[in-house]
Amino acid sequence: MGILEKMRLDGKVSFVTGGARGIGKSIATALAEAGSHVVIVDMDLAESEKTAVEIAQLGVETLAIKTDVTDEADVNQMIETILAKFGKIDVAFCNAGICINAPADEMTYAQFKKVIDVNLNGVFLTSQAAARVMLKQGRGSIINTASMSGHIVNVPQPQCAYNASKAGVIMLTKSMAVEFAKTGVRVNSISPGYIGTDLVLESPNLKPLIEQWNALSPIGRMGRPDELQAIAVYLAGDASDFTTGSDFVVDGAFTCF
Repeated sequence: MGILEKMRLDGKVSFVTGGARGIGKSIATALAEAGSHVVIVDMDLAESEKTAVEIAQLGVETLAIKTDVTDEADVNQMIETILAKFGKIDVAFCNAGICINAPADEMTYAQFKKVIDVNLNGVFLTSQAAARVMLKQGRGSIINTASMSGHIVNVPQPQCAYNASKAGVIMLTKSMAVEFAKTGVRVNSISPGYIGTDLVLESPNLKPLIEQWNALSPIGRMGRPDELQAIAVYLAGDASDFTTGSDFVVDGAFTCF
């Protein structure tokens, strides 16, 4: 099989949490373009259904499911719904996340817990649920969205909870990868830098921060959601069979100094 064939995902079934918009939608689109059927998992069902309809135009089957990734029962029901329709899960892109910027001495415990619950516990629940299916299949790829914030302390915004959650995702990924290494189930993470999603670019509160981020960046700009697509498709397909336990930093060299 040639490299181009190995990059194809024809017949595979993928789910993407936080898939209704932003990075999740971009990755879901890329997986579909490579041939995978795609399940859009998000709290916003209306937007998920809209995204699913758009992606279906690429000639694959799609499904939209409303799921709270912090609720174990909800996650398990999501998995059952996918299996009922497709009978398998080949790729899990665990991407749902939030950020609350607050100084560490002022952040409430409820705020801290909410970020950890979505960003870390949610990734654990969705990747664990996917792994249980994949282990029975003897094959599968789990891709977790971490962040360059799991490697550095971002400035000028105070975001200790976010940074801690993403560092946790990286180590969770590595730990699961080692445990599953001989099973055919691979676990990797992608650590994006600052990505200019519509929500970010359209936020008036973030405009002064974006200017500072760009000034600090060696490449001088934010990334685009589509610039994360290639690494996701690589990790989802057979071309990455020997790749597990890795964290791929895609940040325009931001963390290099």
